[in-house]
Amino acid sequence: MMRVSRPILLALAFIGLGACQTPLETFEISAPRLERAEVGATRAQLLIPEPTAIKTLDSERIVVKPTPYSVEYLAESQWSDRLPRMVQLRLLQAFENTGRVGAVGVPGQGLAIDYQIILEIRRFEVDVVNGRQAIIEISVKALNDRNGSVRRTQIFTASAPVVGTGNAAFVASLDQAFAKISSDIVAWTLALV
Repeated sequence: MMRVSRPILLALAFIGLGACQTPLETFEISAPRLERAEVGATRAQLLIPEPTAIKTLDSERIVVKPTPYSVEYLAESQWSDRLPRMVQLRLLQAFENTGRVGAVGVPGQGLAIDYQIILEIRRFEVDVVNGRQAIIEISVKALNDRNGSVRRTQIFTASAPVVGTGNAAFVASLDQAFAKISSDIVAWTLALV
């Protein structure tokens, strides 16, 4: 009879436990479709670098704030990508969906850039302290890429109530708040450049 050491048995037990885990629900935010009449137009070419964010937001985890000073993550769920990357690409799609911009892209796409839209994600969470609502706050700088000057800075905030129960309801409220904030960012940018 073959003897198996204790460390090997523990390793096999952990492998067995890992195989029994249920898969996480995976969610995305959507890019808003803006009506052409809602925003101005520009021939400028825009670059959207990946937004910056603190570590709790710079991941695939969906943030829930049970108190003003603590962070939890929505159970058994995740974003389909890191949040900053998802915000970057959905905002790019929002600009493209308007049909009102010369070109918009991300680093490495070879645009002749006129402006960079620098983003910092400050909040992207469901606040359960003050009545179950999604809150998003993003700081935006319009940087003139030709001379390096910041044309203007604006902090955008949007919220949406959580309607219903379950993870999908939490994510739907975040998606609704993101639709509002990205629409505001696009309109502000196109009026500026």
